[in-house]
Amino acid sequence: MKILVINAGSSSLKYQLFDMDTGDVLCRGGCENINVASSKGLVTHRKPGMDKYVFEADLPNHSVALSIVMKLLTDPTWGVVADLSEIGAVGHRIVHGGEKLTVNVVGLAELDYLHEITPINPLHAPAAIAAIVACHELLPNVKHVVVADSAFYRTLPPESYSYALPYEIVEKHHIRRYGFHGTSHRYVSGKTAEYLGRDLKDLKLVTCHLGSGSSFSAIRDGICVDTTMGFTPQEGIMMGTRTGSIDPTIVTYLMRVDGYTPEEMDTILTKKSGFLGMTGMADCRKVMEGEAQGDARCALAMKVFYHQAKKIIGSLIAEMNGCDALVFTAGIGENDPVVRANICRDLDYLGIEIDEAANASLKRGTAGDITGKNSRVKVLVIPTDEEYMIAKETLDIVTK
Repeated sequence: MKILVINAGSSSLKYQLFDMDTGDVLCRGGCENINVASSKGLVTHRKPGMDKYVFEADLPNHSVALSIVMKLLTDPTWGVVADLSEIGAVGHRIVHGGEKLTVNVVGLAELDYLHEITPINPLHAPAAIAAIVACHELLPNVKHVVVADSAFYRTLPPESYSYALPYEIVEKHHIRRYGFHGTSHRYVSGKTAEYLGRDLKDLKLVTCHLGSGSSFSAIRDGICVDTTMGFTPQEGIMMGTRTGSIDPTIVTYLMRVDGYTPEEMDTILTKKSGFLGMTGMADCRKVMEGEAQGDARCALAMKVFYHQAKKIIGSLIAEMNGCDALVFTAGIGENDPVVRANICRDLDYLGIEIDEAANASLKRGTAGDITGKNSRVKVLVIPTDEEYMIAKETLDIVTK
């Protein structure tokens, strides 16, 4: 079966078409600057064995972007299917599934629920809904499946997902730790077990998804028992533009003394903070370049990032009473040996030590063992593949 995976962002859209019989990626690509008045839309399409195809296009909304994608899939030169009827199902990534959505065939009831929970995910939900509706119109005769990032965390025990707020408020507003990046953490934990030649149910893992958004998860006996992101993707370690965990009274203090509205505070916390707030640059690579050039603000930001990462890793290991493997993944985790080295430095008390040479020489984007000779904990780099995981979960549900 051929499965199309759609990952819609607020102003972007990524896609991949998989042949699930062979596991091959038939094509992949993306649309950027959707509904961005100041920038021309940009479409990139990649077909194995050919140079990538890049062109500008008017992209006023996700519906137009998806129409272009469908034309590319069947294009005589760039296409990979003769007709869209060859596509057996569509898997849609959604960030927040709330309390009801995990991996679900999506219909009117599911769309209504996504609209209902939009207030707790205002950055990602509207784009996901728009893409699902547009895909339904373009491919009306196939099943559409939503795969929620938060689904992996339905196994969290109450002591992990509960917040110490008044019970009636929690119940009324469904407040709990939902967790995010779950598709990545699930994929990477399974691949780690394969890499080690062990059963996932026999392992204690700390998985570190480090990118523009970052999260850590504790996986014990094959299920996730804790994670750093919470009610929204805001909680946890500092990120590209997000504060991560802060004292919540800072928010009410600033609203009181400076008169910020809730919407303005949301913007400050999610789009103007993190690396961007501390240094003026959201990209960790640029911040590290600034640090190397002697920029004090960049140096402090990286120290804060490493400090927070060590605290998180230590707490998750303590929670599981041990760790078999510490696993790095995603854009920063897979590709930056300096970040990995600084996070692992001085964790030898926990049994974590890396092989500096193996870490430095590991090819970008490849799996590898960077464990030091005296380390009791395996330290691994495992590339993530969220799109394949979405395709697999979509296949599982449509073939039940």
